[in-house]
Amino acid sequence: MKCPNCSAENKDAAKICKKCGRDFRLPPAWFPNWRWHVRTLASIYVCLILVFFVVKYALRQLPPPYHIRDIPPETTPWLKYRGK
Repeated sequence: MKCPNCSAENKDAAKICKKCGRDFRLPPAWFPNWRWHVRTLASIYVCLILVFFVVKYALRQLPPPYHIRDIPPETTPWLKYRGK
C-alpha cells in the first residue's frame, strides 16, 4: 500500500506510514461525488461565458482605431475619408 501523503511503500496491513507517520485508519475527510463535479464544472462554464460577454461588450464600447487620430486622405486612399 502506498501512502497518499508521501508515496512510501508500506505493508497492506499497516496502520501508520513508516516514513511520515500518517494514520491509515482515519478515512479521508471528504469524497467529491459526481454532483459536485457537475456543479463545479457548470459554474466554471457559466463564469467563462459571462466573462466572454462582458469583455465583448466592453470592447465594443471602445472607439474604432481610425477615430483615434486624424489620418490624411492622401496617406490612406483605400479608406473612405470622412472630413470634419
